[in-house]
Amino acid sequence: MTRRGLLLDGGMGRELERIGAPFRQPEWSALALMEAPEFVTQAHAGYIEAGADVITTNSYAVVPFHIGEERFAADGQKLAALAGRLAREAADAARDRKVLVAGSLPPVFGSYQPDLFNPALAGAYLDVLVGGMAPFVDVWLAETQSSLAEARAAHAATASTGLPFWISFTLRDDVSPAEMGEAQLRSGETVVAAAELAASLGASAMLFNCSMPEVMTAAIEAASKTFARLGVDPQIGVYANAFPSQQDDEEANAVVTEIRDDLNPVAYDQWAQQWAKAGASIIGGCCGIGTEHIHTLGKHRTW
Repeated sequence: MTRRGLLLDGGMGRELERIGAPFRQPEWSALALMEAPEFVTQAHAGYIEAGADVITTNSYAVVPFHIGEERFAADGQKLAALAGRLAREAADAARDRKVLVAGSLPPVFGSYQPDLFNPALAGAYLDVLVGGMAPFVDVWLAETQSSLAEARAAHAATASTGLPFWISFTLRDDVSPAEMGEAQLRSGETVVAAAELAASLGASAMLFNCSMPEVMTAAIEAASKTFARLGVDPQIGVYANAFPSQQDDEEANAVVTEIRDDLNPVAYDQWAQQWAKAGASIIGGCCGIGTEHIHTLGKHRTW
């Protein structure tokens, strides 16, 4: 991959709901993959048409938390492979430019719950996802990582593939970075420590996702300073959500959360311009950020 600014896609779950795909908890975005995969193809195509340089596999909810242990054991790798293939086909259908496929590796025990991380099981779950998607993806994207332990496990699961590795951390957003003293992950570990880990793992990019836009700039600045101190230069990225502050798994995974009405495409683009000025060169959207937002970002991109 050449080093350039990249426009990511937006959130998959709410986009599937918007276009009429089957959608509910606990299956979330995996339901369309299981029952109506043509909607997954449509969502990918919509983001590509909006200008995305990178689309993300619809594998975030292909974990036991969402689809159950029994179904994951029986069909997890098959569903991961389907998610990879659908994204690859959509990317390859973009004849006007190269579109990359990022293989989504979620927090396998639920979003925002670093205390539930189980290292004895994490590798086995991640191996299923990696095994299914590896033939189809250009880069691994470990998303919504709440702790350093989650990120280490994702990296270990992908190391043998030889593909670039991106780590995306979710941030505390219940209080401002100024009140925290410094930007923190949801585990309470610092962004500085996370950046040090990203550097030690040789990550091609470090991103921040699935947190409110208001906490992202401080995280970019902390990561940028850390990388400069270490003499490394991975790309930095942001894809915020459109949720109010959320702090636990019950909120993130068990209910369909209300979307903030103040993060329309124009307002979100204003945040994106701020992130680009702070040093982000990969920008997109997470939950509640849809094709109209990505289209607006693409029109006004400065990274």
